[in-house]
Amino acid sequence: MTALTPNETAVHETAKKKERVAKAYVHPYYAGILLGVVLFLSFFISGNGLGASGGMNRMLVFVQDLFVPDHIDRTPYLLEMAGGSTNALDSWVVFVGIGVMLGGVVSGWRNGRLKFETNKGPQISNRMRWMMAFIGGAIMGYGARLARGCTSGQALSGGAVLSAGSWAFMFAVFGGAYMLAYSLRKFWN
Repeated sequence: MTALTPNETAVHETAKKKERVAKAYVHPYYAGILLGVVLFLSFFISGNGLGASGGMNRMLVFVQDLFVPDHIDRTPYLLEMAGGSTNALDSWVVFVGIGVMLGGVVSGWRNGRLKFETNKGPQISNRMRWMMAFIGGAIMGYGARLARGCTSGQALSGGAVLSAGSWAFMFAVFGGAYMLAYSLRKFWN
C-alpha cells in the first residue's frame, strides 16, 4: 500500500466529511414529550403559546410597510401591527418563527439530513409538485389568518388550554386532510 501525499490526504478527508450519514429520527413519543415540555415552558416563561403564522404574517407586513406604507396606514388590521413608529417585527411570535427556521437548519445539518430535494410521486413533474405546494401553502396561510392561528397555534396552544374552537379546528383539519390526501393520492404513488 502506497502512502498518500498531504494533498491526497486532504482530498480524502474532505470527501469523508461530505459523506454525512443521516441519523435515525427521534422516536415520535419522545418528540411529543419534548414538544409538550417546550410548550409548557413557553407558557410559563413568556405567557404565550407556540405558533408560526402570526410571525410570518408580521414579517410580510414589515415588508409591506417598507414599500407601501400608505396601504398599512389605511388598513385597520395591518395598522395594529405596523404603521407610524410601530415595528411589525416587535413581537415574540416573530422570534419563534426565526428560531424554528434556524433550529430546523441546524438540526438538519447536525443529523446529516440537510439537502435540497423534491419529494413526489413518479407520475408528476417537479414543477407540478412545486406548484401544488405553493397553492397548498397559500390556501393554508389564508386559512390560518381566517382561523386566527395556524395548526401549531390552534392545536398546540389552543388545545393545551382546552379551547373548544381549537379542538373543532383540529378535527376539521384532520378530516379535511384525510379527504384531500385520498383525492390527491396519485401525486404520491
